[in-house]
Amino acid sequence: MPLMVVPEMRTVRIHGYRRAFYTAGDGPVLLLLHGIGMDHRTWLPALPALSRHFTVVMPDLLGHGSSDKPRADYSIPGFANGMRDLLTVLGINRATVVGHSMGGGVAMQFAYQFPERTERVVLVSSGGLGRSVNPLLRMLSLPLADKAMAAATLPGIRHAGAALMQGLHRSGLPYTADLSAMAEVYGEMADPDTRRAFLHVLRGVIDMHGQVVNMIDRAYLARDMPTMIVWGQKDVVIPVKHAWAAAQLLPGSRLEVLPDVGHVPHEDAPLRFAEVVVDFVASTQPSTYDPSRWRRRLLDGPPPRRTVVRASA
Repeated sequence: MPLMVVPEMRTVRIHGYRRAFYTAGDGPVLLLLHGIGMDHRTWLPALPALSRHFTVVMPDLLGHGSSDKPRADYSIPGFANGMRDLLTVLGINRATVVGHSMGGGVAMQFAYQFPERTERVVLVSSGGLGRSVNPLLRMLSLPLADKAMAAATLPGIRHAGAALMQGLHRSGLPYTADLSAMAEVYGEMADPDTRRAFLHVLRGVIDMHGQVVNMIDRAYLARDMPTMIVWGQKDVVIPVKHAWAAAQLLPGSRLEVLPDVGHVPHEDAPLRFAEVVVDFVASTQPSTYDPSRWRRRLLDGPPPRRTVVRASA
């Protein structure tokens, strides 16, 4: 078993808000962006293997974990700006950006807004690649979801619900692969500030019809950006068909679909996840930003879209 790595917790105030982040290791910088309702702890199973090769930076995004949870900008571009500012404060000019679920959307937005600061992108069970998403998340976007969540997170109900979800996960029944991770997020919702921030973030990216933010119209800009897509075959939060669609949108990308893995590959199969990330970074050169090439690409626009890449059903 890998040795335990305890990351160093640090905090910094940016725009008046406390931002918590954790660092470990040495080498090229790997910025790890967690999903909605999660925090840096989701990366800890893979941290021992990753920190042997990289300087790993794991922020708690605003509204999550130990970072402040104000009434503020929780948009995907807002998160990307926050990561730009955090790296600037840390004196880090460029990084390979790894994003899970909603964090994948932030990673794509970061690369779009700040290509000169992005060496590579790794999308892990990423949002922003189609409409489909778990029906529960669609329901939580509805107007009265805040009251329903407040009732569902009362101590007795919350403990029983989390225990049921964990039990179903252990049963190995179909469509239960992600219930353990969902139970952990459910437990965090007991805190009113966390719950309020969660709903604010969720309603910015999901409505009753599914995901409302996607990068499909801008994917052509990433043609020269080394990109890897990692997905779990058993993902019940965002279906694996989005991985295949993304691979077609980004013809030069690398696709890794992990069998017997759900929505959180770095928790379900941390050593395998770390292995593919290390190999991807070692086998690719960092992206170089050429303003004139970027301008030409914007002027040329995207190639004709093929219906085969759609993942909206």
